[in-house]
Amino acid sequence: MDTLALSLIELGAVVFCLGLLAKLAGQIGVSPIPLYLLGGLAFGTGGIIELAGMKEFAHLAGEIGVILLLLMLGLEYTASELFTGLRRSWQGGILDLVLNFLPGAGLALFLDWGPVGAMVMGGVTYISSSGIAAKVISDLGWLGNRETRVVISILVFEDLTMAVYLPVLTTVIAGVSFLAGLTTVGIALTVVSVVLVVALRHGHHVSKAVHSENSEVFLLKVLGAALLVAGMASAMQVSAAVGAFLLGIAISGGTSRNAKLVLAPLRDLFAAIFFVAFGLNTDPASIPPVLGWALVLALITAASKMATGIWAAKRAGIARTGRLRAGTALIARGEFSIVIAGLALASGAVSQELAAMATAYVLVMAVVGPLAARYAEPLLEMVLPSKDVVTRA
Repeated sequence: MDTLALSLIELGAVVFCLGLLAKLAGQIGVSPIPLYLLGGLAFGTGGIIELAGMKEFAHLAGEIGVILLLLMLGLEYTASELFTGLRRSWQGGILDLVLNFLPGAGLALFLDWGPVGAMVMGGVTYISSSGIAAKVISDLGWLGNRETRVVISILVFEDLTMAVYLPVLTTVIAGVSFLAGLTTVGIALTVVSVVLVVALRHGHHVSKAVHSENSEVFLLKVLGAALLVAGMASAMQVSAAVGAFLLGIAISGGTSRNAKLVLAPLRDLFAAIFFVAFGLNTDPASIPPVLGWALVLALITAASKMATGIWAAKRAGIARTGRLRAGTALIARGEFSIVIAGLALASGAVSQELAAMATAYVLVMAVVGPLAARYAEPLLEMVLPSKDVVTRA
């Protein structure tokens, strides 16, 4: 069969199956991310059927998916909101970083994956899934609760940490010299700082530059700007994803709301392909040897995220049930854990074993997180007298 025809058939089949998986995830009330990963595992290296024809497209589409994920995340915040969230949540954010980065890094060192592997696994276990957390909060009707502001503040702190972590990670996995690494990190942090200041003071000019009343023109301008900024950021040794995130922050007001509307379908499509592409490059046979460690890591970091949310909510004066909700909302890991592992795997700086560990870990946490949020409160009500849990704190 002609190569082009085969690639189109494979791509069409994969995208159609992604739609079926997303529908199934909605029916059973879980994030579709684990199903996308399982789909990639089933049809990649060592899977049931290897879809070699779409690997090249999947790689580029996956990169675009990462850019759109971070762009949409940036659109959720203005620069002033980020700074305000940072001031409010820095203590809880630091506790979150310590409690959740160290388990992944420590296990990587224990398994002899080296300092680079430790840095990658620390990031994988640290960052909560903003997308899953937002869906959980919305589905369970927690949007108006006081603890939701605590959760959002911690997520904002994590996002800002990623803006620093990803350039540093990119430098480390590139294997440059110490002096060159310091220079690259310095440039990256300078760029991030300058863009944040520009977004804070002159964000309206950025919004004006991409805005259009015509939806087609608007889509092309926003998407083109995102890819352009991401490419320039990558050229300056700042992660392309961070460049897209910073552009999203700089776009504000009605332009931001419109951008989220027009970009959401593209984000969903390319992000789904990104998760499939990650699964395609992971051999399913490599997962069983690390599954036990992934479960241990999941147990430890679920507890550490719970501790983070409970501590931060308690400091905000929130009652016991609200603290529990804050803790469970933070448990899930997802898109950004895979982004971190994907960056490292693509560079060749880490082994397939680490990629398998990240895949197994995210599969577990993306399922456990929403389930814990849904059922932890009813279980608490069974254990404690109702007068202790009725307050919608």
